[in-house]
Amino acid sequence: QVELVESGGGSVQAGGSLRLSCVASGSLYDIYVMGWYRQVPGTERELVATISHSGMTHYDESVKGRFTISLENTKNTVDLQMDNLKPEDTAVYYCNRGQWAGVRAVEFWGQGTQVTVSS
Repeated sequence: QVELVESGGGSVQAGGSLRLSCVASGSLYDIYVMGWYRQVPGTERELVATISHSGMTHYDESVKGRFTISLENTKNTVDLQMDNLKPEDTAVYYCNRGQWAGVRAVEFWGQGTQVTVSS
């Protein structure tokens, strides 16, 4: 089993910055992707940013140029630097890890961390 622990959430005014961090522990194998998603109550969870094992990144259009995802060398920590935050970024942010178990791909989720941006 894999445990993902997120940290760094909080409250900030519009225009401010936060840095989220997610540390993985447990039965860790090679990843194929790690990422951040967010969810507002009553809506579906949506992709924010992902980073592959090789370092290729993908961002939702709404955060391009403001958020930066990074993967630590051991591939067990993924960070999300969030700059120029907007009230619409308010959500619970979840860390996701996709890794290989033999030939099978498995995914794990963190418990989430709240980000609140006030205008």
